[in-house]
Amino acid sequence: MTDRSMVPSVEVDRVAQRLFEAAQALRPCSPVRDLLGTDVMAAYRAQEINTRRALDSGRRLVGRKIGLTAKSVQQQLGVGEPDYGMLFADMAVSEAEEVPMGSLLQPRVEGEVAYIVGRDMLDSQLTMADVLRSLEYAVAAIEIVDSRVAGWDIKIVDTIADNASSARFVLGTVPRRLHEFDARLCGMMLERHGEGVSFGAGAACLGNPLNAVLWLARKMAQVGRPLLAGDVVLSGALGPMIAVKSGDVFDLHVSGLGSVRAAFKESQPS
Repeated sequence: MTDRSMVPSVEVDRVAQRLFEAAQALRPCSPVRDLLGTDVMAAYRAQEINTRRALDSGRRLVGRKIGLTAKSVQQQLGVGEPDYGMLFADMAVSEAEEVPMGSLLQPRVEGEVAYIVGRDMLDSQLTMADVLRSLEYAVAAIEIVDSRVAGWDIKIVDTIADNASSARFVLGTVPRRLHEFDARLCGMMLERHGEGVSFGAGAACLGNPLNAVLWLARKMAQVGRPLLAGDVVLSGALGPMIAVKSGDVFDLHVSGLGSVRAAFKESQPS
């Protein structure tokens, strides 16, 4: 990743506007790399524009998500570290709710470990000991990812500018302290209508989901949006993402963390 952004502000503004309009209209747009090239810093600038727009409109920031935690995906996209996006309160879905398919464009789901922050993490030189002391508990989580870019035709700058392709998330209700389960060795199975469709383990996420949290905590402190007490951290996928169809019901099982369900409402005939 480059250390400096060379894309003019007017182009970054155009990227942010293109993605914002696609989200508002629920109409996918063309990739934004035509304006950004390979400038990762410019992509984060575009993401920040839409983050500020969301906050100014009254949306509440409640956490962050980490993406690109699989080394194979990083190699595919030609990057050497994960990426991040913002989580807002209106992205949280309870297990009792059905997610309307009409509110999404081309959703997919991933099984993850989510962490809840218990103490502010303000220092960009945090250690793993700081992270272990600062996290309150963990739960199983289903992240619903989506792309405002048509056909998921994305490279690294497209997904970063698009808030790391985030959409919704469902948190489990069986909180566990960090010493109560093994984040590296925990197994994951994601079922659709009772059939296993995605399998993985904690080690698939940068070797351990806690490694991803440490990376994020440092990065957030560096960019001026540090993780604060109460924040949710989606630490990254433990296995392959799965495309969602109307009426799908997914059950995620993570060893040591219990289960969580995400259901999608049947589309109404037009």
